[in-house]
Amino acid sequence: MIVDDHELFAESLELALNMEGYGVRRVPTASTTPVALLAGVARYQPRVVLLDLDLGSLGDGTRLINPIARTGSNVVVVTGSYEESEWGHCIKRGARKVIPKTHPLNEILSVTRRICQGLPVMDAAERERLIGVWSEHRRVAEDLRGRLDRLTPREAEVLGWLVEGHQVREIARESVVSEATVRTQVKRILRKLEVTSQLAAVGLARQAGWSPNVRHKAN
Repeated sequence: MIVDDHELFAESLELALNMEGYGVRRVPTASTTPVALLAGVARYQPRVVLLDLDLGSLGDGTRLINPIARTGSNVVVVTGSYEESEWGHCIKRGARKVIPKTHPLNEILSVTRRICQGLPVMDAAERERLIGVWSEHRRVAEDLRGRLDRLTPREAEVLGWLVEGHQVREIARESVVSEATVRTQVKRILRKLEVTSQLAAVGLARQAGWSPNVRHKAN
């Protein structure tokens, strides 16, 4: 089974698998739901599910890995992402292998063939390395979110302005406060985030995927 919203890639993969003699079912992600997809996996019981992570209207494919794997299907993630922490997350959730979409189709065919033959497709050392990368990434992200949670609502608002590229004088003008007040707030932000510059504070917020609800003053 192929679950991928990139139609041209999915069609190419389907053709290659058909030529290898596999029976292939391609899921039209634009016209299905996660519940319907999982029901289809349970009904057809594919030996291998080739799963993309960016599934458009279906959202993040990572959350489908574990439910699919629990049906007994082998999940192989085929993705455009090169983030090893994301790969490790997929392996942790039950994927047998992660393959970048830029790799040759023959690699996907080879992995599919090995799984169907009951052969391993990833050694234990590589599995543990990728899961370790994901674990460290999660630890760092939790630490960053913990620092951001220290901010007061006003400090979070000011940080939001900084993330959007506004200068202190602009924040002061829009907030109807003095520049000195905003600079004091910025200093508190830097101290709580354990950084030494506004640029570092913005970088930390972006690294953590932080997206505050900044309320701009109406003109």
